Amino acid sequence: MVTPVAVVGATGRLGGLVASVVEELPEFELVARLSSKDGAHEAPPSVFGGAALVVDVTVPALSPAIVENALSSGANVLVGTSGWSAARLASLRTALQDRPDQGVLVVPNFSIGSVLGTHLATIAAPWFPSVEIVETHHAGKIDSPSGTAVRTAELIADARRDVGPVEAPHVDQRARGQQVASVPIHSLRLPGVKAVQDVLFSGPGETLTIRHDTNDDVAYVAGIRAALAALGSARGLTVGLGSVLGIG
Repeated sequence: MVTPVAVVGATGRLGGLVASVVEELPEFELVARLSSKDGAHEAPPSVFGGAALVVDVTVPALSPAIVENALSSGANVLVGTSGWSAARLASLRTALQDRPDQGVLVVPNFSIGSVLGTHLATIAAPWFPSVEIVETHHAGKIDSPSGTAVRTAELIADARRDVGPVEAPHVDQRARGQQVASVPIHSLRLPGVKAVQDVLFSGPGETLTIRHDTNDDVAYVAGIRAALAALGSARGLTVGLGSVLGIG
């Protein structure tokens, strides 16, 4: 059986990659290739072309409405758009309680290496009093901090529940970054860079840095395939590719 898929944001870099992966997999059929300007956030649900699975890789401002519209069409949804805060996720989780036969998978980063880097950070988190994140992306990235950095900070905080928040002096100064779950995040936007995340740990007499570099979009392909494979049977809200891969 072939599963029909719609990709919203297919004219963008990541969306185009998702569309190409869908077209290469025999178990899926790309039935709608939409841009963020095609009104998928407000058009009738028929805009998705009868897709059973909808992939949203657009912009943070439009993503929640696109997801709601896709759910209204009866589809399961894969979200690769950044900007899904804890409050937005909580609202979506509540909304899905009324749709027990549907699911949404939110993936801040499709790179398996990135997922592993974040998992390693959660292992280290309870052992160091100070933790900060520096994330660097291409100059065209709209949001900051990145969804990956936010997710990493939230998981670090969760891993530190028994030891308390990280030590982060002088965070009232703007140059000290934006605190997410007590973890300072510093965002760099530079031409010539694709995506880099450094998680820096510090304790008495030592430091530890966990670094992940994305050098080519091919790094996302395996994660996109895994997410698509899991999406059909998804129920409720699932956050992170690690949940799909059994990491963490």
